[in-house]
Amino acid sequence: MLKEIIISIQAYGAAHQFIKANKLWKWIIVPGILYMLLFITGMYFFSQSANNAIEWIALRTGLKGWLDTLDSGFLGFLFTFGTTLLWILLMLFYFSLFKYIFLIIGSPVFAYLSEKTEAIIEKKDFPFNKDQFLKDIIRGIKLSVRNSLWQTVYLLSIIFLSLIPLIGWFTPFLALLLESYYYGFSMLDYSMERHKKSEGESIAFVSAHKGLAMGNGIVFYLFHFLPVIGWILAPSYAVIAATLSIYPLKKEAIEQSIAKNG
Repeated sequence: MLKEIIISIQAYGAAHQFIKANKLWKWIIVPGILYMLLFITGMYFFSQSANNAIEWIALRTGLKGWLDTLDSGFLGFLFTFGTTLLWILLMLFYFSLFKYIFLIIGSPVFAYLSEKTEAIIEKKDFPFNKDQFLKDIIRGIKLSVRNSLWQTVYLLSIIFLSLIPLIGWFTPFLALLLESYYYGFSMLDYSMERHKKSEGESIAFVSAHKGLAMGNGIVFYLFHFLPVIGWILAPSYAVIAATLSIYPLKKEAIEQSIAKNG
């Protein structure tokens, strides 16, 4: 898995060179600005919602009043630390929902960008088919719903773990890895979709190459530490990097098939 994570991370550097060489900036900037605006708006409202949720939990459980009565600096520190971890987990949970909504909205652009990348590499065009395009959209929505449900189950489990002392300190890291995996999954699936792979085949492939998905998602989230520029570049760079990281596997499979049949 580690080797695949490294390959997937390095693919972002290759993606940058690929974008420059082939002048794909309009396909990066336009969806990137849309993503940035949605991201800023969503994170503002999600932040307010997370704060309200934590305050409601503290009041309903009586924990806040109990801590005020004890007036213990150490317990107050633990409470603040714990609520901060819970806030991070809730923000990741909200972001995962936002991510799937954006992926569904932006799927035609990202599918085209992935297709464009492979078309440039192979020096050929993939003919547009309206019926297939509609089928791909429905397929993408079904897979997004499936992944969002599983990710929600895992995230809720992690949120419950966050309430356990000591163990809870590591839960944001677990949640981030989970988020990275499922985002990378979505990016890799554009290549699976283009080659007429079913949802089951796509799930089986990504399960066998978890490192590629996780590495792609990790860098995507690191982009968010670069305000504005990172938010604009993150989604499209992730698509191209995923396509470049998966392409050698496709080429290898073709060569093996030729050797086997030859």
